[in-house]
Amino acid sequence: MFEKVALQDWENLVKKQLKTDDIYKVLSKDNLENITVKPYYDTVENPLPNLPKVEESTHLVSKYHESAEENVFAFLLDENVEDLTEKVIFVNNADLAEHISLEDSNRYFSLIDIFSGESGEINEQLGRELLAKNFERNIAIDISLHQNAGASIVQQLSIALGKAKDVVEIFGAEILSKLVFKVAVGSHYFFEIAKIRALKLLFFQFSKAYNLEEIPFIFVETSLRNKSKADPENNLIRSTLELSAAMIGGADAVFSNDYQLEKSDSVSEEISFKQQIVLAYESIINVFDDAANSSYFVEDVTQQLATKSWQAFLEMEENGGYCALLKSGTLQNAIYEHAVKEQNWVEEGRIKIVGVNMYPKLEKKKSAEEMYSNTEIKAVRLAEMFE
Repeated sequence: MFEKVALQDWENLVKKQLKTDDIYKVLSKDNLENITVKPYYDTVENPLPNLPKVEESTHLVSKYHESAEENVFAFLLDENVEDLTEKVIFVNNADLAEHISLEDSNRYFSLIDIFSGESGEINEQLGRELLAKNFERNIAIDISLHQNAGASIVQQLSIALGKAKDVVEIFGAEILSKLVFKVAVGSHYFFEIAKIRALKLLFFQFSKAYNLEEIPFIFVETSLRNKSKADPENNLIRSTLELSAAMIGGADAVFSNDYQLEKSDSVSEEISFKQQIVLAYESIINVFDDAANSSYFVEDVTQQLATKSWQAFLEMEENGGYCALLKSGTLQNAIYEHAVKEQNWVEEGRIKIVGVNMYPKLEKKKSAEEMYSNTEIKAVRLAEMFE
């Protein structure tokens, strides 16, 4: 058995090795979320219960290819495909939702967001048409764009609640069981695990205001924000870590965007999907409700993100809600400020992206201000500055 070591003995050893008395200044690192991260954890103040997911095991979602019909059980569809049976279908556009032929043996989920990104308007007619469909989940709350545009995790989570609130005001609280949250996950591994867990906490708390106890259905895709045109192999590694974070965080479905940004083909799409297969069948991390539960670090970050995001959501509501802030341009400007700050951290090397600002042939082609707009929420890859 290991001997118990007193905290003071550990600190004295670290002081000696680091040759400083202020070890916490050396060991602590800033982060863009302003989350307090300690150099070590030996407990968590308020342990969380197990945070369940809707699905028994995480769906591994592939783009449709005829050759994959036999071995793939969940497809992302952009156009109608006849004669699919015993599949989970994620409908990816409104035109398809209108014309898709429903098979009794399949399960159908909508990834269609009824919010207009530019005007902040909600397409009520589209919402009602989707709700009339015999889907298990009919409307998506999409915050993947916000992640790819450079929004902070706190901004993403508060926007998710803000959009859900605006939808409830139109369609009633019963719609909460019909929502899919579409989330993009980046490479800040433990923070992204905590983001998914915090969304579960926040949505459960939000639904209790309507005397409900809803668990969010979370569809996760890999981020495009940290990917590079010149380094597809590095993209592949990054997206594998992102998929891992999604499964450990408790996503109900995962989808890997193609690691080849400009030369996508059926082979690269197949390899991208097989990342999920390896993680699910060799690491077996897609079957747990809450694999990160009892990790003191992840628990602490989860609770900090949830607290900050709930406060940001309340402030959003005090100022008119998601749609109102989008119409006024306030939300776009807030995301712009965070995105430019993150881009500057990449330029300064405080955020490291291998092949982009670490071991690169570095030549800045665009400034952060040229890449972003404070009037439009648009996806921007961090590597674009150097490409």
